[in-house]
Amino acid sequence: MMMHPDLVLAQANERQRELIAEADRERLLATARLARRARRARQEAPARGQPVAAHAR
Repeated sequence: MMMHPDLVLAQANERQRELIAEADRERLLATARLARRARRARQEAPARGQPVAAHAR
């Protein structure tokens, strides 16, 4: 089956845009996961040398 060259080019461009969008989504989600992990770590572990809130009184 023959396909028109413009159609093939349009499909290739569309596929490339899909791949780029997917990579962008993965990067964004990975960044969000890292930020969430860092935020949780800061909240859970008190800094060394700092008194714990319950014992600070």
